[in-house]
Amino acid sequence: MDTKANPKDSMKSTWRRIDRAQWTIFHWFYELLGIHPVELDQEVPVHAKKDKVPHVPDWSMHRWVILHTLIPFALHHAYVVYTGQNLGPIGAFFLYSAAFKAIAIHELHVLRRLGHIHGFFDGDKHERDGVPDVGVAKVVHSLVSTSTIRPIFSIFLSYRTSQAPADMSWYWLPLEAGLYGIILDFWFYWYHRLMHDVGSLWKYHRTHHLTKHPNPLLTLYADTEQEFFDIAGIPLLTYGTMKLMGLPMGFYEWFLCHQYVVFSELAGHSGLRVHATPPNTLSWLLKMFNAELVIEDHDLHHRYGWKSSHNYGKQTRLWDRIFGTCRDRIECTEEMIDYDEKVPMPLF
Repeated sequence: MDTKANPKDSMKSTWRRIDRAQWTIFHWFYELLGIHPVELDQEVPVHAKKDKVPHVPDWSMHRWVILHTLIPFALHHAYVVYTGQNLGPIGAFFLYSAAFKAIAIHELHVLRRLGHIHGFFDGDKHERDGVPDVGVAKVVHSLVSTSTIRPIFSIFLSYRTSQAPADMSWYWLPLEAGLYGIILDFWFYWYHRLMHDVGSLWKYHRTHHLTKHPNPLLTLYADTEQEFFDIAGIPLLTYGTMKLMGLPMGFYEWFLCHQYVVFSELAGHSGLRVHATPPNTLSWLLKMFNAELVIEDHDLHHRYGWKSSHNYGKQTRLWDRIFGTCRDRIECTEEMIDYDEKVPMPLF
């Protein structure tokens, strides 16, 4: 790529080391929230390709997502019990939008700590890309848009003041949480693959592939057209599909599904050198078909993929398996995984 001809394509990230007097409000956004992917004054361990990779137990990731999601549910339930009435749509938006943001920020903090403990894939060849100098404001806009727009359309489509958190469809919840990731990944797979295969669509996706060693903040580093489908289009298609299948998909169930997806999106772009699969209540079924995704899969999609690519899924490898677009793993092959060295996802 000729970044001199296209300066906006530059992935140079030097802004954290310049005089802070030159920073804008966008630069301070990262600093004040403490969401940098690595600390500049802390070492990051570097591993050889043949070093064993520790394992993150599935239960610890389910625990992380469920317990953090229960916090806004508990606050909402307490309000209902105390006042005898439910939150209106505006109140619900402020509560769940704030929770969406706070949970994501906390996950970014945890992922950074884990990076300084375990290092990153391909770390012996290249460090993680930072937020590029030319994209500081763009990444902030993406982060704020995602954590605001998804709660907005969830409230608009599925929130009912007649239903409190205690009224959610507990019976259907495990099935909904599992199917959501699989169905979302079907729509994402084909949208993502077409963005690579069709020249007229690739121009909207190429910006996202400027990073070869992404960090979680670059999850939505993309052109506006792609951002729209990532933030709203694919989740709405998934919600509509599940409703057509006759599943309840009330607001509270959908919020939990969003949390599973966001958890996986951030971790999937972290490059953490651990063996971790996106938590899914149907993981046992995916494993029967060798269709579970690991962090390295999407990392390889960025590292070796350009217009021609592979590993298009972000929640599973099911659709890559079915349509023949899997790429062989390098550091996370079965014989390289150390299941005895367990790395539970820390809650705090």
